[in-house]
Amino acid sequence: MPDVAAHPGSTWLIVGGSLSVVAALLHIACIFGGPDWYRFFGAGESMARAAAQGLWRPALITLAIAAILMVWAAFAFSGAGLLPRLPLLRTGLVAITAIYLLRGLIFVPLNLWRPTHSDAFAIWSSAIVLVYGAVYAIGTVKAWRFLAS
Repeated sequence: MPDVAAHPGSTWLIVGGSLSVVAALLHIACIFGGPDWYRFFGAGESMARAAAQGLWRPALITLAIAAILMVWAAFAFSGAGLLPRLPLLRTGLVAITAIYLLRGLIFVPLNLWRPTHSDAFAIWSSAIVLVYGAVYAIGTVKAWRFLAS
């Protein structure tokens, strides 16, 4: 594995991967926290009610999201040199960055179209995800030439 300090994007990608791990762990915590946690983290009333009824759907959806976030973390850690190089590393990091940024930015047109979506959760979650995307973007850009080998 390359020396992590060998390229300038490594620190950004380590932070980005760590943020994705935190997000994955928070999703898993919702499963154990139950309906109140689903509500608090903005999963919606239908997910909270389904969790309260003991249905498997909320847990499976939440686990799938957590798994995706962990894969995204693995891509960031791979780009930083902490994990072996993953296939399609550049493509994966660009796609992950784009998803985070789009998720963060979608709030603006959605708010203009339907101002009822302007609750505190929508604002905070969009801002947080926008930060995630920015961290991935900076790390990917700074590491770009090192990600090719």
